[in-house]
Amino acid sequence: MERLVKFDVLGQEYPLYTDAPEEDVQEILNLVKSQLEAYSQVSSTLPPNKIAILASLNMAGKYVKLKKDFEQLKKNVKDSTEKLTIKIDSTVK
Repeated sequence: MERLVKFDVLGQEYPLYTDAPEEDVQEILNLVKSQLEAYSQVSSTLPPNKIAILASLNMAGKYVKLKKDFEQLKKNVKDSTEKLTIKIDSTVK
């Protein structure tokens, strides 16, 4: 069931409607806050909107890498499964 979650980022409150489990919401918010805090500590001269963009780009980059890694893992599992199937079939015959 969708619910309203309010959270604070760089001194501004944002509403978010979500049906994600509370544990997932907290993990997501903690990740976002840690990324934003890391960028704001590195450069205190950047305005909050630029900090948010840099943090978003960093998280997007990590997502793209994980997505590619996952696709490679699926390919490796498929290849291994096919090889194993061939080996089993040749042994059984």
